[in-house]
Amino acid sequence: MSGNVLYIDCVGGIAGDMLMASLIDAGASLTSIQAQLPAVGVELQVKRVERQGAGALLLDVAVTGHDHSHRTWRDVRAIIDSAELPERARVRAHKAFELLAIAEGHVHGVSPDEVEFHEVGAHDAIADICGVALALEDLDIDEVVCSPLPLGRGVTKGAHGLLPLPAPATLALLRGVPVSGAVVPGETVTPTGAALVAALASSFGGIPVMTLASVGCGAGQRDSKDVPNIVRALIGQRTAGLDRSSGPIVLETNLDDLVPEFVPDIIDACLAAGAADAWTTPIVMKRGRPGITLCALVPEAKERPVADVILRHTTALGVRARRSEHRWALQREFITVHVDGHPVSIKLGLLGDEIVNLKPEHRDCVRVAQETGRTVKAVWTSALAHAHDEIAARGA
Repeated sequence: MSGNVLYIDCVGGIAGDMLMASLIDAGASLTSIQAQLPAVGVELQVKRVERQGAGALLLDVAVTGHDHSHRTWRDVRAIIDSAELPERARVRAHKAFELLAIAEGHVHGVSPDEVEFHEVGAHDAIADICGVALALEDLDIDEVVCSPLPLGRGVTKGAHGLLPLPAPATLALLRGVPVSGAVVPGETVTPTGAALVAALASSFGGIPVMTLASVGCGAGQRDSKDVPNIVRALIGQRTAGLDRSSGPIVLETNLDDLVPEFVPDIIDACLAAGAADAWTTPIVMKRGRPGITLCALVPEAKERPVADVILRHTTALGVRARRSEHRWALQREFITVHVDGHPVSIKLGLLGDEIVNLKPEHRDCVRVAQETGRTVKAVWTSALAHAHDEIAARGA
């Protein structure tokens, strides 16, 4: 088993509908996506178009019900949770809207839960984000890599008046992401598009090494004369076996005056900002003071956002950064099993076609334990047993 990887080639920029169209063009089922979308009163329609001679799929999200365009993150979260989405699609949709809420909250000075999404809270934006998550699931995408993003300048009219482009929320979402100036003026990266790539992409840069399987092309509404207004989806398989890659960035700082109760919150904030892992180690500092070293393991694109979190949430005056020389990693795959009817995601570690690690996601086990009244240990054990049964059935 090898992981399926998606490379998002942002030729003319990116928006949610453009990305979804490219995934449908690459093979995702429009019928399946439409059937599983949250009940927000939309209908997806596609047609073939050309953008500067490049054939592409144009997606239209037609609103069939009343469009409540002002929604809080709490409202949107309830809509996503009420839909019967596959677990990985639900997690991906949650993360995209959560990052959007954090960005909008930062811009407007309110808590993420109280952010009113305005345009991006409307039916079509919920459909875009959930539709992309469902398309990724339909294509069984395990990893997403994205090209640098071209940012256009100018002004646009929003709910709060005239906004400079790129929109403030878009820039907040793209901290730590490689960007460049766009050839064309105007909005080339929408907040929804920025939220999706920030939530989904594990890295940014060139096309990764993979065996190319399919290519899709999604069109934007405008047909620019200077650059094709398209997003391309390149889908392939990573080479099976161990993956040798450039090492991640290690951020660390020593602390002897941090209130211990804050440590779990700081680690959570690091993970939310894009860290792959975060931890503390007890140390003895100068004058015999007990302290801790706070460390975060981050992809290069997330170095600045995680460093900002550490400086903002701790008493540190500085953060050290270093890169490990390289990293060997197992291929990863996720399956979903059900414990008492509740979904639990299982992470598989693969060495070639051999499964060498198998682990239920702890957060899912905690959620199911709360919903069923069982202990976390009992849910974890049941999920692991179901995973072994499913894997055995696959090999039958």
